[in-house]
Order: sequence, then structure tokens, then C-alpha cells
Amino acid sequence: MPKLIRLYITQVLIGFGIAAAFVAMLLYFNVANLWHLVSHSSSGLLAVFILWFANGIVFAGVQFAIAIMRMKDDDEGGSGGRRDPIRVDMTRMVPIRQEAKAKSPLHRR
Repeated sequence: MPKLIRLYITQVLIGFGIAAAFVAMLLYFNVANLWHLVSHSSSGLLAVFILWFANGIVFAGVQFAIAIMRMKDDDEGGSGGRRDPIRVDMTRMVPIRQEAKAKSPLHRR
């Protein structure tokens, strides 16, 4: 199995694990009276599954993105070079008056 696929699968599993912990905390702390809604409904388990699955998709994507962004390419070079700053002589800059030659369609004479 390629390393990237293995990395993706492990990060997705970690993301769904975090989502399970998140949903468990939502139910344990009874956020927005969620435990009561789930325990007193006939489709409460389906609601918990959908909540876990939807959060799992989000957390898995974030977890994989973090893992990819943390991969760094060790370059042997420096910081990428230096650029000379652009120097502008403010004493030589003189404003020039320009006349607008195009007429507005709303302008009548």
C-alpha cells in the first residue's frame, strides 16, 4: 500500500475517533438538552450515528489537512534569496494634472 494511502487511512481513523469523543462529550454534558432528545426518541440512535458520521467527515478532513501541512520539505538552501528594496526619491515626484478626455453618457452640453 502506498505511503500516502496509509497516511490518509490513519488520519481518517483518528478524525473519526476524535468525532466519537466529541459526540460523547456533547451527550455527556447534555449540550442543548441533546441527551434527553436522543434517549426519549425512537430514532435517537440514528441521530447519534448521523451526528458522529457528519462530524467524523469534518474532523477527518481537518486531521488529514493538518498532517499534510505538517509535512515539510527539508531544503538545503537558505531562505530563498534576497531582494533589493526599491528606493523611491520622493523629492523628484511631481504631480501632473491630466484632463479626462472621455465623456460620460450622462453628461449633456
